[in-house]
Amino acid sequence: MPVNKKMSFSILYVFLAIFLIVLTHDFIVATQKPEEIPYSEFRTLVAAGKVAEVAVTHQRLIGKLKLEDGAKEQKLFTTVRVEDPDLIKELSARNVTVTGVIETTFLRDLLSWVVPALVFVGIWIFAIKRFGQGQQGGFMTVGKSKAKIFVEQDIKVTFADVAGVDEAKEELREVIEFLQTPEKFTRLGGKIPKGILLVGPPGTGKTLLARAVAGEAGVTFFSISGSEFVEMFVGVGAARVRDLFEQAKGKAPCIIFIDELDALGKARGMGPMAHEEREQTLNQLLVEMDGFDPRVGVILMAATNRPEILDPALLRAGRFDRQVLVDRPDKIGRLAILRVHAKKVALGSDADLEVIAGMTPGFSGADLANIINEATLLSVRRNKEKVGLPELQEAVERVVAGLEKKNRVLNKMEKERVAHHEVGHALVALSFPGSDPIQKISIIPRGIAALGYTLQLPTEDRFLMAKSELENKIAVLFGGRVAEELIFGEASTGAQNDLVKATDLAKSMVKSYGMSDKLGTIALDRARQPLMMQIQAPQEKGDYSEETAREIDCEVRRIIDEQYERVKRLLAERKPALIEGAKVLLEREVISGSDLRAIMDKF
Repeated sequence: MPVNKKMSFSILYVFLAIFLIVLTHDFIVATQKPEEIPYSEFRTLVAAGKVAEVAVTHQRLIGKLKLEDGAKEQKLFTTVRVEDPDLIKELSARNVTVTGVIETTFLRDLLSWVVPALVFVGIWIFAIKRFGQGQQGGFMTVGKSKAKIFVEQDIKVTFADVAGVDEAKEELREVIEFLQTPEKFTRLGGKIPKGILLVGPPGTGKTLLARAVAGEAGVTFFSISGSEFVEMFVGVGAARVRDLFEQAKGKAPCIIFIDELDALGKARGMGPMAHEEREQTLNQLLVEMDGFDPRVGVILMAATNRPEILDPALLRAGRFDRQVLVDRPDKIGRLAILRVHAKKVALGSDADLEVIAGMTPGFSGADLANIINEATLLSVRRNKEKVGLPELQEAVERVVAGLEKKNRVLNKMEKERVAHHEVGHALVALSFPGSDPIQKISIIPRGIAALGYTLQLPTEDRFLMAKSELENKIAVLFGGRVAEELIFGEASTGAQNDLVKATDLAKSMVKSYGMSDKLGTIALDRARQPLMMQIQAPQEKGDYSEETAREIDCEVRRIIDEQYERVKRLLAERKPALIEGAKVLLEREVISGSDLRAIMDKF
């Protein structure tokens, strides 16, 4: 039941009345407070026959004196009760009225009975208000949808604000046309897909794209996260799904957008414990998608970056039967995204966004927006009027390698090791064809644990790699460790991350890419499957025998050892260039790939 103002006022009146009663009682008691006297004086008064009445409590004696000549009222007194067997006999002999009193007070009774009841009522009212907070109807409306409704004038996003996902935009133009002119599709009996699932890595603009569809079509936009359906109470999520679709039908044509669908639509019955509330909510969503007529103009859109864990019932025909890939942009797309985010930024004449687009393969739209923002902040710190190319390039380095840690001071020996380590990486990369170009070599610590770094930035997007290119990558990773062994006679802990990456690459070559002559063209490392990944025993190593596992280990070891020896031979030949490059790097702290190339050409 909702908590109305009348109930709130009545509770306040009760508390006010209790406060006044307690205050009045304390005032009355204070005006009649008896005088405290010693027990010896009390016995003297009894012996003198001046005591009229005595009330005996558990710990005290309270009494009245006889009226004296000219007195208008009896004087009250109190004293501590002492174990005195003769007291009662003497009081009787003096005709003193004696009464026994059970020691209690009105306030104690109030605290024992009334206050606990009031505390319980207060907690109950507080709980009702909390459960109903944020919802217009209070506690009984917990099943109401929390969807944020964006009407047409609230959505300023259009396709002009979305760049780098041209294919996805083309797929969704059909939805806009249906919302604007549904008769064009229904004339021949066609039906628009009920559900459209936007699939792609994090930060690629799935939510932005959904809002742009609503902005282009000029329709109401219902947006809610998948996790907001699932609550503590069983049945609340299902009720919210029903309420959301009822609201949408009343405001058709419209778009319902569920972000992070995997929080709600994970495959049912998987894992050690099934979440009953989530499964009921998912069941209700499936029923609602079957029940509404697409001709009313309600389009359901959702986004996820984990489509492999979704329940198959969500992806069948008639539900989310159209999947739109929102992938990381290519170079042209990255340039378009950078231009969109740079519209509100004052760029300098040297700020060539095409250079930045070429430096950022694999970056998502969110990463590119972060680069523009970081470059702007750097320009502000340097008191510049416009954002230049150096700030944009440094922003890319911040995203790739982390912030510079200039306060992390290395001792002389550590600096020398880091310098030879990084130059070793760069020399190997410059020596092998097909390696990514060296942009910068630095011994300024960055990020959490990097004491130095060699920045390699591809000049183009790559989707395939040959066996020799993968071997060259492993060789480049070993360049730092081999350089340390060559100069200092032993390795350090600085190559830990290089070893992990090199081992992973070698394992992928053997198990996933079939690049082992001994094991042949066979895939031993399957991609995770949507339904089986949670019910397989965790101790299962794979679909191969122990003998095959031993052969895999031997092949991985062979690839690692071959590239390690290859790098040893190369750096032994180029040792003078390694020493000279490290010396220059120690002096400058940062050198470019062209600087190191010039040093190599001398030897």
